[in-house]
Amino acid sequence: MSSIKPSRPYLLRALHEWVLDNGLTPHLAVDATLQGVQVPEQFVQDGQITLNIAPGAVQGLMIDDHGISFSARFGGVPMNVYVPMVAVMAIFTRENGMGMGFGVEPGVEELLKQAEAGVQLPPDDEPPEPPKGGRKPALRVVK
Repeated sequence: MSSIKPSRPYLLRALHEWVLDNGLTPHLAVDATLQGVQVPEQFVQDGQITLNIAPGAVQGLMIDDHGISFSARFGGVPMNVYVPMVAVMAIFTRENGMGMGFGVEPGVEELLKQAEAGVQLPPDDEPPEPPKGGRKPALRVVK
């Protein structure tokens, strides 16, 4: 029997879409102690961090077979975030806590090998470029 691909990336993409389709806010629980995790250290508590991955909170969200990457602001400071797939412990909604936790599954050994080998996005210390269009977006009251 050939090696089985881990289901975690597929389940994360599907659950992320399900959460958004229901108008809820997706969050990730991440093990910040694993090698390759790039998150703001000042927000890590007990080796874990919770990340809001709603479209309004992040830019350039990508969930691929190796990990999750996006740009976001933490305390007003822009940062590129990378979470190896093996470091994702759960995806859940902020509003009601519905979602899924991840344990050991067939294929997770491959994810651990990739994380240990440092398979990740290259670090990018520059903040993402603002969208082109001239002015900053602004909110105003319409009566």
